[in-house]
Amino acid sequence: QVLLAESGGGLAQPGGSLTLSCAASGRIFTMVGMGWYRQAPGKERELVARVNAGGGINYADSVKGRFTISRLNAENTVYLQMNTLKPEDTAVYYCSAHGYYCSPSGCDRPGPHFEDWGQGTLVTVSE
Repeated sequence: QVLLAESGGGLAQPGGSLTLSCAASGRIFTMVGMGWYRQAPGKERELVARVNAGGGINYADSVKGRFTISRLNAENTVYLQMNTLKPEDTAVYYCSAHGYYCSPSGCDRPGPHFEDWGQGTLVTVSE
């Protein structure tokens, strides 16, 4: 199993900023993509932003121009810089990652595909 350690959630005022980080650890041969999703009370989980190994990035329309996702490939770490926060950004934010484990015989070749989620970090935007 790949472990995703999230940090950086908390309380921010409208117009404020927060930065989330997520570090993946485990027997990872290669990380294909990492991203952030969020789930607000009473709503379904939705994509916020994601980045693939080649640097391709997707953002939800609701966060374009305000949020920036970045990734340190060598450290299997992804960040989400959130600026100009709005009350509607309030949600539990989940890190996601997918890629390939090391093979059972070693990390010189790929093993099975994985897709894992972090436990979530709460972001609250309020006066």
